[in-house]
Order: sequence, then C-alpha cells, then structure tokens
Amino acid sequence: MSNVSMMFPRYALVVVAVAVLAACATTPATQKQASYYLSVQDGRAGLNDGKPFVRKADDSLAVIVLSGGQLRVAQQVAMPTSLVGPPSSIAIAPGGRVALVSASTRRDPADASKVVTYDLVSIVALDPSGAAGPRVVGSVHTGAGASGISINRAGNLALVANRTEGSVSVLSMEGEKVEVVGKVQLGEKSGPAHVAFTPDGRRALVSRDGDNRVSLLAIDGRTVTLEQREVYAGLRPYGLDISPDGSWAAVTNLGGGQGDADTVSLIDLRAKQPWVVDTVTVGQTPEGIFFSPDSRSLGVTVIDGSNKAQTSPFHGTARYRLFTIEDSRLRPTAQVVGGQWLQGHAFSPDGSAVLVQDAANRQIRLYRNTSGTLADSGERLQMDGAPSALKLWR
Repeated sequence: MSNVSMMFPRYALVVVAVAVLAACATTPATQKQASYYLSVQDGRAGLNDGKPFVRKADDSLAVIVLSGGQLRVAQQVAMPTSLVGPPSSIAIAPGGRVALVSASTRRDPADASKVVTYDLVSIVALDPSGAAGPRVVGSVHTGAGASGISINRAGNLALVANRTEGSVSVLSMEGEKVEVVGKVQLGEKSGPAHVAFTPDGRRALVSRDGDNRVSLLAIDGRTVTLEQREVYAGLRPYGLDISPDGSWAAVTNLGGGQGDADTVSLIDLRAKQPWVVDTVTVGQTPEGIFFSPDSRSLGVTVIDGSNKAQTSPFHGTARYRLFTIEDSRLRPTAQVVGGQWLQGHAFSPDGSAVLVQDAANRQIRLYRNTSGTLADSGERLQMDGAPSALKLWR
C-alpha cells in the first residue's frame, strides 16, 4: 500500500469505486456476449520511418474475440493475403460457414525480398460453433491484383475487384464450391479497388481509383453487366461500403497522396439513379470506410501522414473518425487520434466498441463508442503480421 492510500484511505476507496462504476458504464464489457471477427495479417508489409520494406513473417487469418473489454486470438491459420488495396479483402457468406479472402500481392518466387502482384482468392471453411479453427479448403484465380471482395446476401454469388487487371470477376458459390463464371472488363487503367453488393443483390458499386469514378453493375442471376451511368465522387475513389439497410454508399477519395487533405463522399442509393449528395474533408489518405450494423454511423480510418517519414512536412498521427448521417449529410461526431498506417476496422454487434487495425505497429486497437462519443480503451492485441482487413463474423 502506498503512503498516499495510507493517509487517505476513505478518499482512495471513493476514487476506486467511482472508477469502477465509470468503467462498467462505458467499456465494451457491457456487451452481453462475446463477438468474433476475422482479421487478415500481411506478413510482408513493413514500414520504417515512411519507407516500406518486406518482412519475413507469414500471412495469416486470425479469429479475434472481444469479450469483457479485452481482445484475444482464438485461432489462427497461415494463408495468402495482402495489405495492398483497400481493407476489404475478406467476405463472409451468410450463415458464417464460408469466407473468401483475396491476395493482391505475394513474395516474388524468384526473389523473396520483392513483392509482385497476385490473383488468388482462398476459400475458407468456418465453424460457427468455434470448436474448429478456419481451414483453407480451396482457391481460385481471378485477375491480377485481386483486392476488394463481396458476397451477396443469398450467398450464391461473389464479386472480386481485380485492381491491376482492371476487371471484376464473378464467382458462383454453392457452399464451399466456388467457381469463376464471368468477368466484367472495366479498362486497363481503371484500377477497381472494391466492389460491394446492394442488399437486394440486383446491383453493385465499384470504386475505381485509376480513373476517378464509381461504376454501377447490374446483376441478373449470374449475369453481371456494366451500367451506363457512372458516379463521380472525388479524386481516386478507393474504400467503399454500403449501409446494411441499403440507403447509402460511402467512398473514400485518396487524392494525390501529396499531403493534401482528402475527402469522403456519401452516395444516396434510394433514388433510381444513385448520386453523390455530400462530400466532406477528413484528412490525408482516408483508407477504410465501414457502416455500423444499424446503418446509423460511419467509421473512417485516416492515415493522416503517419505512413510518411518524420522529416516530411506532412508527417502526422493517424485518426479514426466517426460520422452520422443527418438530412443526407455527413456529420462528424467523434474521433480518436493515435496509431500509424491504420487499415480496416469493425463495429461490435451493438456498436459499443470499434476494433481498428494498426498496420505499422502490427496491433489491433480497441475503442469505446458510447452514444457517438469515442474513447481509446487502451486495449491492444499484438500481431506478427500487419493487420489489414477485418470483418465481424458472429
């Protein structure tokens, strides 16, 4: 016992009691049940004072558990994946028994110190009971730079944005049986980063950071075609998500990467023809963008110069920013400053917590979300590879 506590025992007890009550009221421990997430780690991606280098760790897929305000790894399996591209390289089929994981890069087979483009999508069997860990049961090759990937709510169709090739691959799904059944060509320099289904499965949106537009895809069964209408949100649209209720899409606009403040755009999907209704400035290099499960909140990881050298005039600290949608406008509600080279993030099922992936420090950070007020819980989960994409599983 310290001298302070001996001199003021009553006050110490009061302070402790207040702290405990405050913690109980605000920490993610208020969740009634544990929540489970799939997180991919790129073992090659390293960053040293703004300079990328190739690390020697394995790529992996990990099952992350949030319980009682703490994070832990439940299971982990080595498998190909990549940080390159938006943090949308995981898609989970309805029912939670199958996941698809893309790998846009790999180590050069001729020189392990280099990274080259890749076209692999792995098929992962999942056990919702948690008794068995994830198993890679197959793979398909889609197109060079296989990046963002999505599965429709029927669980029978998947789309993959092939960023280097300039195409979107169409995959049929029947349980663990996955086949490439088509491809939509967008152009060699289109740079499709992510593709996302609308909830009804009749349309998808594609962010194209190569030619500064968002494409619309029409879907009829396994037939996927490019619509004539295109949406222009900002310079180099990249990260993309569609709200669970289907009302909105949101896209990050990377800009030129020269230190300027970049933007996020809100797209109204309720009209017959989707259109951009709002664009807000968020900071340098907004990376991942995802809606909360109730569609009311929108989270954005902003790298904000944290991937630049400390001598750069544009060096900074990363931020996680939270927005709500009011009258078709994005309203900033809260932020947490911290971390480097932030990538994917995911809300807990009740929205009381947010898991944020810190690629530079190879950590998963846990933030509290109380009625739109964010706070850093201080909880960190150390990983070997650089965490990139993250999805709520169950």
